[in-house]
Amino acid sequence: MASIPINTPALPTPASAPDDPATMSSRLKFTIFGVMAFGQFMALIDIQIVAASLNEVQAGLSAAPDEISWVQTAYLMAELVMIPFSAFLTQALSTRWVFAASAGLFTLSSVMCGMAWNIESMIAFRAVQGFVGGAMVPTVFSTGYVLFTGKQRAMIPAILGMVSVLAPTLGPTVGGWITDAWGWRWIFYINVVPGALVCLASLSLIRIDRADFSMLGRIDWVHLGAMASFLAGLEYVLEEGPKNGWLDDSGIAVAAWLTAVAFVLFLERSFRSSGPIVVLSPFRNATFAFACVFNLVIGFGIYAGTYLVPLFLGRVRGYNASEIGTTVFISGVAQLLGVPLAAALSQRVDPRLVITVGLTLFAAGLWLFSFMTPDWGFSALLWPQVVRSFAIMLCIVPSVGLALGHFSGPELRYASGLFNLMRNLGGAIGIAMVTTWLGDFSRLHYLRLGEAMGASARQAGMAIHLLAHRMGTYTPDPERARQIAESVLARIAGREALTLAFDDVFRVMAWAFLAALVLVPFCRPAPVDQGTTPEPAH
Repeated sequence: MASIPINTPALPTPASAPDDPATMSSRLKFTIFGVMAFGQFMALIDIQIVAASLNEVQAGLSAAPDEISWVQTAYLMAELVMIPFSAFLTQALSTRWVFAASAGLFTLSSVMCGMAWNIESMIAFRAVQGFVGGAMVPTVFSTGYVLFTGKQRAMIPAILGMVSVLAPTLGPTVGGWITDAWGWRWIFYINVVPGALVCLASLSLIRIDRADFSMLGRIDWVHLGAMASFLAGLEYVLEEGPKNGWLDDSGIAVAAWLTAVAFVLFLERSFRSSGPIVVLSPFRNATFAFACVFNLVIGFGIYAGTYLVPLFLGRVRGYNASEIGTTVFISGVAQLLGVPLAAALSQRVDPRLVITVGLTLFAAGLWLFSFMTPDWGFSALLWPQVVRSFAIMLCIVPSVGLALGHFSGPELRYASGLFNLMRNLGGAIGIAMVTTWLGDFSRLHYLRLGEAMGASARQAGMAIHLLAHRMGTYTPDPERARQIAESVLARIAGREALTLAFDDVFRVMAWAFLAALVLVPFCRPAPVDQGTTPEPAH
């Protein structure tokens, strides 16, 4: 890995910062960091805040079923593009102005989402919201490593790891509660006051680096266009592929081909451009590369798990948004409980050991989900959610330290953007894969149940006869009663097949997490304390 040539241009030499982090008071540092972490929380929770309210949004905007999913897809596509681009913008415009503009525009676009008059306007405003909000996610990671050293720096992965996991987990819960209480438009209006406060606080507090406006004149627009086309195209293929048979659909096939071409062009410009938008030099560090793979797997687990449990409760148990939110709320509690332990271990134990335990426990939590029945509710889902959610902090915290602990200066910002991009890519890939697996396994189990009933035709016929007899109390027509009985039996078989499919998906995910353990020995932790605060970037 370390020998791969990446012919990126020399990174700009940092200018002296307006406020030297080494001379800042701890109070000011934590205030700046707290403001930025809250901005990151806002951007991440809005990915999933509409998940439990899509039916209400669809009804409110008179949208078609195949259109409503774009409320989430548009946000994710735009956010994926901004996350790696944010490192360049931060050097060109400074952390202060990028973060303040991101928070301000995020607030404005939230208002526009709440005022959307049709599905087209909603999709457009969600894309803007995702794009401008995406800059806050990696910027806070790199800024935390600039501001803090020693034991204080060791807390950064724990705090930001908690935010990164807690926000998408709480999204459906918070969104469901707000929708039931005030209506779906308030899941966007709720951002106005905190977003404005983050914007104003960023303008008044953040003064840790200088802008280098000359970089704006050196933008490689081809590189930017190729990156945007690749990431947005990949998200489109992953979102629409499971619903349209992947490459069997001509539109998906064309999009996949264009995405591949854009990826090749993106790599070519990354290696040869004199002013690249994204610098890939962090991948020269083998530990960073392996940590990115860990983050890909972790993103897979976080987003796919957050997607699957509410889906099970809605489709199998028939829960509404509030019931789903109440059931999955325990995940957030377990994650909070895992933060102190993960933070303490990150300062005292080899991070490779911590991530080994975390991946193993996460796999165990997923394995517990693989025994679900159609009757599982809050009590049955309690311990699987607790184990999985507690373990994720033991995965996130050491992976952040492994990824970013080797870098300083401008390269730290690029590393942060790439590392956070991998988590979101993992989530997009995870949701696409589990959706495909769920459909395939459901059909397979339904066929097997049909074969089993065919092999026991007498018992199946008797069951239909008994059901038809009971349905006779509701309708005097024997043929109608038999049709109802057959429909009820088919619905029961479908629910059982879907539940078995959920079990299979969780089992496959558990094996995927165990497989990631083979990468652990190849990682080399960075020194616990690198001595001084890294020089702030342009």
